[in-house]
Amino acid sequence: MQLDLIGIGECMVEFRAEPIAGRDDMMRMAWGGDVMNTLVHAGRLGLRTAFQTRVGNDRFGPWLRAAWHRAGVDLSHAPLVPGENGLYFITNDPYGERSFTYRRAGSAAAGMGPEDLDPDLIASSRVVLLSGITQAISESADRLTAAAARIARAVVYDPNYRPQLWSRRGGLESARQAFHRVAPHAAWTLPSYPADVPLISNQDLTSGRALKYFADAGSGGVAMKMGADGVLIQKDGVTHHIPVDPVAELVDSTGAGDAWNAAFLSGLHIGEDPELAARRANAYAAIVLTYPGAIPAEIAAA
Repeated sequence: MQLDLIGIGECMVEFRAEPIAGRDDMMRMAWGGDVMNTLVHAGRLGLRTAFQTRVGNDRFGPWLRAAWHRAGVDLSHAPLVPGENGLYFITNDPYGERSFTYRRAGSAAAGMGPEDLDPDLIASSRVVLLSGITQAISESADRLTAAAARIARAVVYDPNYRPQLWSRRGGLESARQAFHRVAPHAAWTLPSYPADVPLISNQDLTSGRALKYFADAGSGGVAMKMGADGVLIQKDGVTHHIPVDPVAELVDSTGAGDAWNAAFLSGLHIGEDPELAARRANAYAAIVLTYPGAIPAEIAAA
């Protein structure tokens, strides 16, 4: 089967602080991870998707795979293996900003490596989604990501720099090296500003300078997400600023950038130009911001 989008990464069990039955000390269980978040939203927007990972055979593993299957994601390369799945906990401040606590070291997904690469799977997809978070979880997952970048028909790359995660893998310099192993292969690089700027410079850069640096590092287009300041698009030397409308009721920013990626890729898939695809993505991400969690149940069930 011809796939539209394959993602390589880790999806974890999510515990989110949320008032339940009048109590404010309860946590709701869900799941999330940058690559899977994008795949699920892309599937809801009409793309045929697949996920490559390893799933731990702990008590959560079968539940995770069943949930992803219901979301329409192909799991032929997401086997259950001995081990545990990563966990994370989310709390939010009154403005919707998140605080994360992770328990993911040594997870089953971190055991992915180049030996898991199936060239036929990669060849079956129009686009392969790669993430800096996948690179950060282990040296072997980093090598798998680089190997996939070299053989994919088209790569979309979200650098998604997480300093705490990279601190166990050599810090910023290792993250920069990983970035430059993948960025030159990317048809589109989808960084966030200013979070991903350390990957390209030791200095604080204006958004315009950062866009140029990201464009120089890759071989394709750049769509740089800037939160409330909108998105900067650069393709073939032409730059466009796509503003965003204010969100009336910001509830949770978890996964909004991943949702943006999905809607942008969906627009490109149906032949929209990058500016129109970015406007579509802005509107879609704005909806996600009004719901709690990485995969809002109301949207995932649509």
